[in-house]
Amino acid sequence: MTVLVAPDKFKGSLTAAEVAEVVAAAFAEVAPGEPVRQLPVADGGDGTVAAAVAAGFQRIPVRVSGPTGRRITAYYALRGSVAVVELAEASGLHRLPGGRLEPLTASSYGTGELIAASRAAGATQIVLGVGGSACTDGGAGLLTALGARLLDASGAQLPPGGAALTELFTVDLSGLPEVDIVLASDVDNPLLGVDGAAAVYGPQKGAGPSEIALLERGLARWAEVVGSAHATTPGAGAAGGVGFGVLTGLGARIRPGIELLLELLGFPAAARDARLVITGEGSLDTQSLHGKAPVGVLRAAGGTPVVALAGRCLLSAPEWREAGFAGVYALTDVEPDEYRCVAEARSLLRDRAAQLARDFSRAIPA
Repeated sequence: MTVLVAPDKFKGSLTAAEVAEVVAAAFAEVAPGEPVRQLPVADGGDGTVAAAVAAGFQRIPVRVSGPTGRRITAYYALRGSVAVVELAEASGLHRLPGGRLEPLTASSYGTGELIAASRAAGATQIVLGVGGSACTDGGAGLLTALGARLLDASGAQLPPGGAALTELFTVDLSGLPEVDIVLASDVDNPLLGVDGAAAVYGPQKGAGPSEIALLERGLARWAEVVGSAHATTPGAGAAGGVGFGVLTGLGARIRPGIELLLELLGFPAAARDARLVITGEGSLDTQSLHGKAPVGVLRAAGGTPVVALAGRCLLSAPEWREAGFAGVYALTDVEPDEYRCVAEARSLLRDRAAQLARDFSRAIPA
């Protein structure tokens, strides 16, 4: 029986793989007789491709367009006929040159190029993770990269970005391929309205009130022309409306991101062979209780005790116990300064993981 280490990333400080390595090293030092297996996880956002690679997928580089059209090298993961494509790899906020936000013109085109490349490499099923998007283009760029044509009233191809959709006159989807695509997403936002892609996520991408209104008009026009059947589908607003684009243009299915990724990474089988599961993320809070990685791990563990490591824990002990965690260890328990927790995450995490190992190596029956 193993100790299974299955954390998500500590955003801004450590990747999921780095967290798993630190925890495993702490167990090797404190409880050297404990067999430890590392299985870093992701919920469909940043780090999804890295988690797939850690689970045995091959990391494939592709030259694609970044969110502003600048050519970049992005990666997808491939194992057999299954590809994992992470929208943030090609169209994420961290891909914006100099970090300059471009809410009106940023495009998902490069993500479509990643999908095309994975299909050319033999993938017949594509898992699309959609966190960290820089764009609010309704997936129009993604579909354009795969063969869709979006034209204005003069018959000219629309320029990239969500704002340009206000000038959309006609759409030709006949060039799109048939593809089995599964959208890994934990958001339930519709495309439009106060809970929609522009209103909720536009500010994160640099959109002010007037720009949000413009993007909303563009998305509404996009839905009017291409067909609005999926505009109210929960998850259509994911990644600036990319959810809507792949539902409408590619017939995608939506599944909860952490549930899908855990299944893909082989977590349920690994948990059956574990006597303790250690998960975690940067901030364990009320959002975590609604489908984030730690609770997804907890639910998939099949009754195996689950302990969480976190940068900070904003849940009370009764709250995390009621959720089902056997314990929670936060960096802020020993270092209240959150800035230092980020800067010194590795050493602090090692200390907390060592304490966890001391507490639990004998408490959980072999």
